[in-house]
Amino acid sequence: MFLSELGSAWHDARIEPEITHLDSASAGRSSNAVIEAITGHLWEESRHGSYVAMDAAEQMLERGSRELAALIGHHSDELVYRDTARAALRAMLGVANLPVASTVWVAKNEFGPNLVEFERRGFSVHTLPAASVYGHVDTDALENMLQFEQPDFIHVCHIGSASGIVQPVAEIVEIAHAADVPVVVDMAQAVGHVPTITGADIVYGTSRKWLTGPRGVGFVAIRADSRLRVEITDMEAGTTAGFIAGRLGLGAAVGELIGLGPQAVFDELAAIGRATRERLTGIGSWEVVEPVDEPSALVTLAPPPGFEAADVIAAANHLRDAGLLVTPALPERTPLMLDNAVLRLSPHLDAKREDLDRLASELRTMGYRS
Repeated sequence: MFLSELGSAWHDARIEPEITHLDSASAGRSSNAVIEAITGHLWEESRHGSYVAMDAAEQMLERGSRELAALIGHHSDELVYRDTARAALRAMLGVANLPVASTVWVAKNEFGPNLVEFERRGFSVHTLPAASVYGHVDTDALENMLQFEQPDFIHVCHIGSASGIVQPVAEIVEIAHAADVPVVVDMAQAVGHVPTITGADIVYGTSRKWLTGPRGVGFVAIRADSRLRVEITDMEAGTTAGFIAGRLGLGAAVGELIGLGPQAVFDELAAIGRATRERLTGIGSWEVVEPVDEPSALVTLAPPPGFEAADVIAAANHLRDAGLLVTPALPERTPLMLDNAVLRLSPHLDAKREDLDRLASELRTMGYRS
């Protein structure tokens, strides 16, 4: 039995998986229509030539950009495509009008590789205070801090790679903008998962996770009135047409989301996250990390006492052998928050109650180190 009413239709739009896929945070399962959009264009390139096929697909590409831009609260002419979210961040930082010794404030759920990008450029990185042990930004503290000091920009992971908490991005943006501080948002784990119209100056993300588009397509969107000055022409300089078939696949995925109703999808994913946490709380000494009612379907489990990172990896491998695909999330994914690996689960709309029961049963047998 599917957990959500949308689950059956979402499931039927895809091939039957050979494993129970609980790993959308790594790469969601693309629909048959998305795959056909990609392969169909590749055949057109072979028949007519790449640039002829691209010209013929111009209207579909423009429609995909318009719909993606609307989903994230931008205009299509503010979008630039890259092959990954990290590549989009690198490109943006490479042309942003920032001082040599820039200061960036980040939340506790900041993605480790993003911190590497900041440190590589010599940025001074400061961690924002959290309102609770879960890591949500304390917006009252942020407002107070900005009265005395302003960073060059604030960078927020809307949802982190190894934490299912949803940061209050719209509120962070409102507070920061009142102090004339720009906000950049990593929405790699958020777009297609939670509402992503935030008012942020710059946002970036990827096709392959909750949107369930193809791998190899990332994007960055820069508001025309961005407080962090980044010229869109500088972002576009030196780029080629890119992975056109992948962009068509992304457009198809966004179109499917719009067809289902984005808010309905977000609500169902939040319900699936809640059901997953309720089912797994206290199972085999694994502990659910997020609040039960956190509005995301990304769920992390802290391991039993005595488990080290290698044990969490072994647990994930055991689950995969049992037909359950999950991720062992190591501390370097979220180094400001984690000091040990966690088990990451990220079911999409076709999650089933029996899948969660199987997962609970397997976890119960791995409660302690052997």
